[in-house]
Amino acid sequence: MTIDDLAHRIAADVAGEGGLAGLHRLSEVIAVLEDRRTAVIDELRRGRHATWEEIGRACGMTRQGATRRWSGKLRARSFGAAAGAYQQGRPGYPLALIGSAVPREARRVLDLGAGTGKLTRLLVDAGLDVVAVEPDDAMRDQLAAAVPRAAVRGGSAERIPLPDGSVDAVVVAQAWHWFDQGTAVPEIARVLAPGGTLSLIWNVRDESEPWAAELGALMHRSAKQTIDTKPVVPAPFGAPERLEIRWEHVTTRSGILDMVASRSYVITLPEAERTRLLADVEHLLDTHPDLAGHEEIAMPYVTRCTRVRL
Repeated sequence: MTIDDLAHRIAADVAGEGGLAGLHRLSEVIAVLEDRRTAVIDELRRGRHATWEEIGRACGMTRQGATRRWSGKLRARSFGAAAGAYQQGRPGYPLALIGSAVPREARRVLDLGAGTGKLTRLLVDAGLDVVAVEPDDAMRDQLAAAVPRAAVRGGSAERIPLPDGSVDAVVVAQAWHWFDQGTAVPEIARVLAPGGTLSLIWNVRDESEPWAAELGALMHRSAKQTIDTKPVVPAPFGAPERLEIRWEHVTTRSGILDMVASRSYVITLPEAERTRLLADVEHLLDTHPDLAGHEEIAMPYVTRCTRVRL
């Protein structure tokens, strides 16, 4: 039996008599297979066992097509390799954000793509009933240890492990740009109660501060990540409400190094290039007149929030 014959037999068995039930089963299996294919590609790329040209051929597409389809997904999957640095180096969020990100009447909140729980902790401390969903095992371990009062679950924006209409609000911090929005938007709408809200949040370094601009130039010299922090969210969501909060995150020299090391575009650099970048960041911390000799460093941030209602 050929692979093609086997695939057709499996598809026929899964689809059964067809109809909506068959379509649902096929869709579930396709999603699992795609997750597995992405994991295999991740293993091949991490170990430098295959080029994008070879991966493209194996998937029946061009090198450019394979790169476009999976390079972003692999960067999104990279955070587990630096979960400790992420927890130590990434900033939290200003307390003033909660009142804008979550409506006063909300009680049960989903923190989607929760990472190591940087926002989850604020939500729990505000007295909310919080479910935190995170796909990466290592990040989820950090999350569960940091915020034990949250209900922590594995899952993704494309496959949320919650019933229909079960939360009053969904918050997404530093993660919306990783989602497959064509799948994630209806899935988020599914788990929200009628009239529920979705809030999209980013911390952005304020590079009007000269030393922060120098740090940003170092971080982006090999790869620059451009993120739309004022996105348009499609139907069934309504018009956006937007908020900006300027604040400072007080950290340390090691905290800044961990922050840099936790960026996806740094995690995925070749080892020699990553080592050189971190050494250059250390040099900046040692020599810049606003940083040298300081035990504490105030990193300026702008937190941006877009809130939409179902």
